[in-house]
Amino acid sequence: MFDIATETLLILIVAAFIAGFIDSIAGGGGLIAIPALLLAGLPPLEALGTNKLQSLFGSGSATISYAAKGHVDLRKQLPFAAISFVGAMLGAMLATVLPGDILRIFLPFLLITIALYFAFKPNMDDVDRVERLPPLLFGLTVVPLIGFYDGVFGPGAGSFFMLAFVTLAGYGVLKATAHTKLLNFASNVGSFIAFALVGVVAWKIGVLMGIAQFLGARLGAHMAMRNGAKLIKPLLVCTCVALAIRLLIDPTNPLRVMIGL
Repeated sequence: MFDIATETLLILIVAAFIAGFIDSIAGGGGLIAIPALLLAGLPPLEALGTNKLQSLFGSGSATISYAAKGHVDLRKQLPFAAISFVGAMLGAMLATVLPGDILRIFLPFLLITIALYFAFKPNMDDVDRVERLPPLLFGLTVVPLIGFYDGVFGPGAGSFFMLAFVTLAGYGVLKATAHTKLLNFASNVGSFIAFALVGVVAWKIGVLMGIAQFLGARLGAHMAMRNGAKLIKPLLVCTCVALAIRLLIDPTNPLRVMIGL
């Protein structure tokens, strides 16, 4: 079992609370939690598995908060959640086989593109708009692809769900956020099970961080519902940019190796 100092554990708990708050509004909680776990000394694969455990608490808390206020119909969205679950489990199981380096090269640019879209697109508010993809087709194509990505790699999955709901499903920003957290919760469950089956989860750390995530996500969801797009939009833009920068400055990013940095 992984041993950790009390001071380090407290830092991880604080990081989890902040991650839960941000993730419940704009996604990107892994931007805080995964580096914190790595700095605490967990091996990379165990950091990913433990992050999925603590993320369950945050995404579950946010989903409950949004559903309680009627922003997402859990029963109606259950089939989509199941598809996201299966996609993420398959992604996590196949993570060691897929070309992760290609994802790490292109992901920062995709995140910056999403940030620019939300920053400069006019009329980005909480009003539903034209549906460009029928719900069934959306659920059978977009949902499993993003769920699979969340299992195999992870960072930015919430942002991708948000973009898909706004651009393809025609949802307003707050409604898109609520549905994103449900599908993100389902993908977290799927990938967590896969990681747990191979024994790469630090349970004590994950549960303690998870409790903090739950509280942070509760507060974040409350603020998002009270402020809507005027809070979600800028935080989503900042989160995407920050995650892109974090990936680009990572010394192990293959893009830095390619250009000789």
